[in-house]
Amino acid sequence: IFMKRFFGKIRRFFYPAPGASRWIKLLPYAVLITLFIVVLISGAYVWDYTNSSEFCGSACHGIHPAENLAYLSSPHAEVKCVECHIGRAFVGNQITRKISDFSHVMAAVLKNYEYPIHVKTLRPAREVCERCHNPDKFSDDSQRAIFHYQPDADNTLISTYLIMKTGGGSIREGLGVGIHWHTQSKVLYYATDEGDQEIPYVVVIDENGFKTEYVNITSGFDPYSVDETELKEMDCITCHNRISHTIYQPEEAVDRALYRGLISPEMPEIRFQAVEVLKAPYESTDKALQAIGALGDYYRDVHPDYYENNWEIVDQAIRVLKEIYTQSVFPEQLVDWNTHPDNLGHAKDPGCFRCHDGKHLRSGGFAIRLECNLCHAIPTITGPEDTVSHLDIDHSPQPSTHRNPNWIALHRFDYDPEDPDETCSHCHDVANFDGPADDSSFCSNSACHGRQWDSVDLAVLDTEDVRKKMLAQLPHYPAHLEPVDWDGEVSLLDEIHRVQEELLCEDCHEPFPPTTPAPNEACIECHGETVEGITELTAIYEPNPHDWHYGDDFPCYICHINFGPVTDPCGFCHVPEAYTLIEGMEPEK
Repeated sequence: IFMKRFFGKIRRFFYPAPGASRWIKLLPYAVLITLFIVVLISGAYVWDYTNSSEFCGSACHGIHPAENLAYLSSPHAEVKCVECHIGRAFVGNQITRKISDFSHVMAAVLKNYEYPIHVKTLRPAREVCERCHNPDKFSDDSQRAIFHYQPDADNTLISTYLIMKTGGGSIREGLGVGIHWHTQSKVLYYATDEGDQEIPYVVVIDENGFKTEYVNITSGFDPYSVDETELKEMDCITCHNRISHTIYQPEEAVDRALYRGLISPEMPEIRFQAVEVLKAPYESTDKALQAIGALGDYYRDVHPDYYENNWEIVDQAIRVLKEIYTQSVFPEQLVDWNTHPDNLGHAKDPGCFRCHDGKHLRSGGFAIRLECNLCHAIPTITGPEDTVSHLDIDHSPQPSTHRNPNWIALHRFDYDPEDPDETCSHCHDVANFDGPADDSSFCSNSACHGRQWDSVDLAVLDTEDVRKKMLAQLPHYPAHLEPVDWDGEVSLLDEIHRVQEELLCEDCHEPFPPTTPAPNEACIECHGETVEGITELTAIYEPNPHDWHYGDDFPCYICHINFGPVTDPCGFCHVPEAYTLIEGMEPEK
């Protein structure tokens, strides 16, 4: 009865009697308009709040505080979360994208997240990063200074200076160089793990559409097993994957605090003690904070004079270390400084070395370039006694050997210690070549020779085994290629494999290990004896692929980049066209 009376009153309010006054007839419309305005304004405020970083970081995503705290201290702290994770778009598209993330909302409500959390979907970088950062803009070289403190009693400051070659710019304008070449060129890769840390296969497509394939020859990966739809295109996030959620390693976090004066570098042993206490495993956060607090007891017992006169400085250091720990380690979420790799650089995680490791080779044995000075100048290391630093910004023409993609792996073979005046010493200080990396010369640079780069294998070209791996993995003669029967005898494919098994790298490449492709003379000696003989071999085809118009010295390896014939070498420069046999002629063995 109550509901019937209630709805009756509602009906009479919106449908007044015919004799009712004008204002009673207009009142329902005024109420509807008012409600519509209230709902519209309230909805706008609600929408704006759900797009705020406060909502994302606390009200909704408080389940992973590590990411929120890292975001608040990142260079993008003033950029809203939704601008990267949903993207700037028409409100209708944003609503659709938010609805598609409803599963995340349910996971947050039901508390059934799988830890640690890894983002599996992000908006493409061209829709996010490049809205603010234009890669078409060329960036000049810039200096970077990195400060490290030694784990000794005096916390000795070591400075590393770099000239970063950011580059960028449009390839059309003759630019597209430096670090941002990767975003201006089309680079595809295949990763075997969700975090894109294991990348056995890379494809570079140039402006003419020509593909160059690289395979990690130590991985056993089969490039013919790759579905092109599974390839990812390299963009900003491929390297800047933690640009807004960086959790610094203990060493770097302590170095930053020391350099900023949050922890006094005058405290004896503080760099060593701080890193050790942060890196130690603990059962809980409370246990960790107790261990950090115990540093006060250590200084009271081991350095009593210093502690007596500087106990406030010690307490300040303990507070800072506790803050570093609580903002970096979250046991419940299984998050610490090692949970998410940081691909920007290669100091702590593989980063650049996922591809630039000396092991990713293309047909012919050329690796993805590994030179340090592709992205930055040779690092300059200085100690506290060095008052002047000299940075290498030499842009003079390099010898042809330096332009070999394998130069870093091969440069040790080029130096002749018995006759140094004829090799590297023309341009470099080669003193202490075989000595410790003490930064006393160019060749004793501790940033290069004084460290062990676990992801890099410069010895991969040293052994004959590399030839077999290249023949087995690199794209040349696919296993699914049907053998051709030549006069009922052995197939051409079998014959090719037999010859390859008998050949040694040094049969064609002198010196060995190879520093350049095999010369034309090595190819002609076996395949045609003379240039004319080579041309005669393929005279049955129209057009004759060896009747080239670049002269007799045109390098064989340009077309035969995979140790075998290409289907259309003219297509490198011209519109592809199929070769056809001249009528009435048959190929000879």
